Amino acid sequence: MYLTPQHVLIAGATGLTGEHLLDRLLNEPTISRVLAPTRRPLAKHPHLENPVGKFTELLPQLQGRVDIAYCCLGSTIKEAGSKEAFREVDLDLVVAYGKRARELGARHLIVISAVDANAHSSIFYKRIKGEAEQALKEQDWPQLTIVRPSLLLGNRPEPRLGEKLAAPLSKLLPGKYHGIEACELARALWRLALEEQDGIRVVESDELRKLGKRVK
Repeated sequence: MYLTPQHVLIAGATGLTGEHLLDRLLNEPTISRVLAPTRRPLAKHPHLENPVGKFTELLPQLQGRVDIAYCCLGSTIKEAGSKEAFREVDLDLVVAYGKRARELGARHLIVISAVDANAHSSIFYKRIKGEAEQALKEQDWPQLTIVRPSLLLGNRPEPRLGEKLAAPLSKLLPGKYHGIEACELARALWRLALEEQDGIRVVESDELRKLGKRVK
């Protein structure tokens, strides 16, 4: 019998989508514990466990039951500083996180990837995202949900100029290329946690927008 998740692990809780998702998780009456390792301390909450430090050092120290894991980790080549540093975050760290979450007992992993992610893409960003997807599939999750949002819309603490310039155009694009509000994505991520669908599921941005708008 499928049960609503009560113990949730989330990586990337200080990011644009992660912040919205964390707020939703902490206000869900069915959730008794949210484990959110971060580099900087989060606001205290009775249901929040917040180990603080370097993520790679925190991972092996994480303890306790986990029903479901969210991976909201993600960077840009500019933020990371180089292609290699980007790979370390968006591929190596994502895969290591998935492995640890599985060790903690999580049966469902929901991971944020990117639109048109493809391990064989000639575009470096999309290729790394695709390689991460492939590596997570090989971890043999009972339930793996890969979400591929288009351009994320919302107010970042440190705005990304490229995203700011592209945001108006993204609202005019059709289907899965239409931009998506981070708050809508967070609502969709919670909705996906409640769906029982063993195996691998890939959810494109247009479906994510619909899911985000349906959830009350």
